[in-house]
Amino acid sequence: MDPSGYDLLKTAVLLLDGGLRIRHANTAAEEHFGLSRRQLEGMEAARLIDGAQSVVKVPLRGAPWAWLYEIPVRTAVLDDRQHIHADQAAQRESLRNLAHEIRNPLSGLRAAAQLLEGELDDPGLKDYTGVIIAEADRLVDLVERLVSSQRQGLEVRCFNIHEVCERVYTLLAAEHGRRIEIVRDYDASAPEVRADFSRVLQALLNVARNAGQALAEQPQNPAPRLVLRTRVGHQLVLPRRQVRMGLVLSVVDNGPGVPEALRDKIFHPLLTGRAQGTGLGLSLAQEFMQQHGGLVEFDSRPGHTEFRLILPMEPL
Repeated sequence: MDPSGYDLLKTAVLLLDGGLRIRHANTAAEEHFGLSRRQLEGMEAARLIDGAQSVVKVPLRGAPWAWLYEIPVRTAVLDDRQHIHADQAAQRESLRNLAHEIRNPLSGLRAAAQLLEGELDDPGLKDYTGVIIAEADRLVDLVERLVSSQRQGLEVRCFNIHEVCERVYTLLAAEHGRRIEIVRDYDASAPEVRADFSRVLQALLNVARNAGQALAEQPQNPAPRLVLRTRVGHQLVLPRRQVRMGLVLSVVDNGPGVPEALRDKIFHPLLTGRAQGTGLGLSLAQEFMQQHGGLVEFDSRPGHTEFRLILPMEPL
């Protein structure tokens, strides 16, 4: 019996002998478990599917194999991430529309304050108009950052991801000096990526700078530490699909962790847990990664927070 027909299925299929050891795995099983057929052959099936739900076990008669196991792919995780992706995109679009609506009134407010300042002789009163102008400028800058991310398409090219990491490392070292230990943990075997260099750089910088500022705001931490890490990941579930291989950029710190109240809303625009934060850094990082078909995810507990920026290494 030729088992090659199983390669046409999207579900993972394992063909087992009487001792429940794997004798053949289809292409979907290789992708699902992140192992080649040669690695899977001879393994005990129980090692792989222990705890898995909805595994279909079919006894075979008159065939070279005793059992056929069918394992569903992780559609639930994919569906959840697609829902989250759509929800975040809708929030950003609503906020972008609001930003467009308030930009013109802000410009008028600033112009009126400038005209009023020119008519005032009292320096004390000019201080008030100066505040109006400065705050209008701050809000205009915020609005520009909200609406600018969609103005241009991706400028895609091939580059070594460690060029991005080194740029971010240099900027962080300049900002924090010796106050924070910054460690580089790179996978030298990582292949080149095809992406928009400036947006990947900005996304990683936003996440890393956020971590550095969180550490800087915790002076009681005797040994603040931030790690920039690169790894190649397999069988990654992204907002649009599951991919066989992707590049994972991790920013790890030993700070206080993400507050519980912010965990479900950490990527919402204008939401921040820091006194000096704007709430745009993580939101824009997520948007830039999603423009590439990737995402930003995180795990956090006191003393250990890891944000992972994931780029697929397969074309959309």
